Amino acid sequence: MVLLLALLTGATTSGLTAVSGEGAARSLLAGLAATGLAVPFFNRLIAAEDNATRPPASVGAASAERESNG
Repeated sequence: MVLLLALLTGATTSGLTAVSGEGAARSLLAGLAATGLAVPFFNRLIAAEDNATRPPASVGAASAERESNG
């Protein structure tokens, strides 16, 4: 997942650089640089979501059941 997002970032950067009128070499270098920087960025972003504390599912379900039994 991280590598796919990094490759998409690099391809988008390379394409936008080419459209802006830069040469093929600069477009390729910009895409490679964006790909290299995107890997640790997306890795941290996805790892932060994995480590987030989540409340147990039964906490929300129990209070909703009590309210509907009324």
